[in-house]
Amino acid sequence: MTERPTTAIVLGGSLAGLLAARALAGVADHVTVVERDVLPAGPEPRRGLPQARHVHQLWSGGAHALEELLPGIVARLHAAGAHRLPVTEDMVALSPYGWYRRWAESHHMLLCSRDLLDATVRAAVLADERIELVDGTEVLGPVGSAAAVTGVRIRPHRSGGAERTLRADLVVDATGRGSRAAHWLTELGLPEVERREVDSGVAYASRVFLAPAGAREGFPVVNVQPDPRTGEPGRGGVLLPVEDGRWIVTLFGSRGAEPPTGAEDFLRYAREDLRHPVIAELLTHAEPLTDVAYTRTTANRRHHHERMPVWPENFAVIGDALCALNPIYGHGMSVAAQSAVALRDTVRRHGWGSAGLARRIQKAVARPASAAWDLALGMDVFYPGATENGPTLRDRLVAAYVGRLLYTATGNGRIAARVTDVTSLERGAEVLLTPSVLLAALVGPLRPALSGPPLTAGERKAAGLSP
Repeated sequence: MTERPTTAIVLGGSLAGLLAARALAGVADHVTVVERDVLPAGPEPRRGLPQARHVHQLWSGGAHALEELLPGIVARLHAAGAHRLPVTEDMVALSPYGWYRRWAESHHMLLCSRDLLDATVRAAVLADERIELVDGTEVLGPVGSAAAVTGVRIRPHRSGGAERTLRADLVVDATGRGSRAAHWLTELGLPEVERREVDSGVAYASRVFLAPAGAREGFPVVNVQPDPRTGEPGRGGVLLPVEDGRWIVTLFGSRGAEPPTGAEDFLRYAREDLRHPVIAELLTHAEPLTDVAYTRTTANRRHHHERMPVWPENFAVIGDALCALNPIYGHGMSVAAQSAVALRDTVRRHGWGSAGLARRIQKAVARPASAAWDLALGMDVFYPGATENGPTLRDRLVAAYVGRLLYTATGNGRIAARVTDVTSLERGAEVLLTPSVLLAALVGPLRPALSGPPLTAGERKAAGLSP
């Protein structure tokens, strides 16, 4: 480590940026977070995060990383109303291959609204005296050269104030889908970044409901997934129990099957257009609390910064700015947490000022992003129009094998656990390639297919449905 005080700047104050700041506060003397929005004091909506109105979940792989960065944060989230949901014990899910059974817990999710999660994490991060928030401020671009970035130019977002420059030993871009990092790098004289986009054309429509009185605690997640193998537009929906006895319900559809933007057709779409009407049935006795929130920005977009032939010192890209994922798979927040841990560990291992540190950071944060990227593409690449040339041979081979595993998981609890090892981001995809898993995939399900959603009699009664 160098003897002089070390400083870092994180661009973006959403979850990825806040966790990156927390990670760097453990290895730097001072961290400045620059955020375009004025961040709210509590769990309130903000302009720069429109996707917060839709379902979010933190898989256990992300929850473990979050707890490592902020010890005690999971308990604080529970105290604020977040739920711990065992996977797949408390999941009622229709996969493309049939209904999953509710196997004994192998992993878990943390469920709450995005506003509550962000507010709880933000309060914990900003309590650290080494972290300074500069909000209501836009980033104009980096300062430096193709060899090294030395800081950023900023100015107040709306007040028309003067431009100024912040200097730092490391600048981390966590500005999300709107990141201009690729443009900045070419302006500095670097080559264009390799980029891939898979846009399934999915649109989301979400409403918040007050659950029936008996279903406000301990109710499972309900998920009706589309089947992309048909070549037809996909339609699906998720019912997610969150704090204060509420359900967030997100309906989604790809090109040609987009969900309605208005409240009057919300239930109709859930009842008539999904592969099963269970979500509409559950909403029969629930009270709508909000209008429909609608989002179309859902493309999977990845910048392969880790493959660049040259990379400037003191600059790194993280979160959605590096790899933006279709939110329906719920991996974005977990990847952000795991990437922040990788960022911290890389700086600790190599030290400030070490040659090639920024490149090492970029390679480290790419690893958790790669795992989630492969999971998302395994479904989205098959929707009509998702890519210019359609799925690659690798896409087809991977999807065929994963599909066989998902089919097997409907009737084999051991394989269901291996699949959730990967989807929870707790283990890598290599666990799906062991000889015992390959043999199980060849054999297929050990138990017959379920004929309908595996809701218990008690859950049906609590939701006001007939047994």
